[in-house]
Amino acid sequence: MLSIISPAKTLDFETPPTTDQVTQPDFLKHSQALITILRDYSPQQISELMGISDKLAGLNAARFEEWRPPFTLGNAKPAAQAFQGDVYTGLQAESFSEAENRYAQSHLRILSGLYGLLRPLDLIQPYRLEMGTKLPNSAGKDLYAYWKPILAPALNEAIAESGSNVLVNLASNEYFKAVDTKQLNARIITPVFKDEKNGVFKIISFYAKKARGLMSAWMIQQQINDPDQLKAFDVAGYRFDAAASQGDTFVFTRKEADR
Repeated sequence: MLSIISPAKTLDFETPPTTDQVTQPDFLKHSQALITILRDYSPQQISELMGISDKLAGLNAARFEEWRPPFTLGNAKPAAQAFQGDVYTGLQAESFSEAENRYAQSHLRILSGLYGLLRPLDLIQPYRLEMGTKLPNSAGKDLYAYWKPILAPALNEAIAESGSNVLVNLASNEYFKAVDTKQLNARIITPVFKDEKNGVFKIISFYAKKARGLMSAWMIQQQINDPDQLKAFDVAGYRFDAAASQGDTFVFTRKEADR
């Protein structure tokens, strides 16, 4: 099985990686084309394009100027360790053994507005470019137009190599929309995580994001390769809720007392 997650806006390029077994992203030429477009934007235009502060816009304008291959451990970092935020707090890729890193390379992918599709050990340089950004490009008016023809074939190849025709969608809606699901040769399982609040189970963004990372890590560590095995996920107090689940939407709930 293959699982996919979203990237994060928060990055850590200060902490050294815990592995030197790294790889290059598959779509660097596509990334370079986007960087070329973005270099024509002033910091003010970047601020307007991305809806970010002037300070962040200036930081990212500088990042776009400095961005250049070849990627090495001297100027880049493995994606799964560079991204921070709730999903990656759950994933804790920096704690993976080398055997787990190798397994993750074949069974986990990260969607990205700049890099398209990343393996955990693919080197990346700092950037900010969310998939929902309306950046005009050679393929259309936004990044969905740019990446949609590319992602499904790449995922099909990764799914076939994973040994099971199942894709576990642990990505956000913003990022998963970039995948042309009609072109996928896979059964898509979508886990949903709900937490109890005032006696009602609901999706609480902070907890749900972290749970996606927790499940991704658990699948790697347990080498889960069968959809029914997903129902055994019991990390951090979550349990499979058969009554709330429907079809390939697997619902996991956690009681307030178990948080």
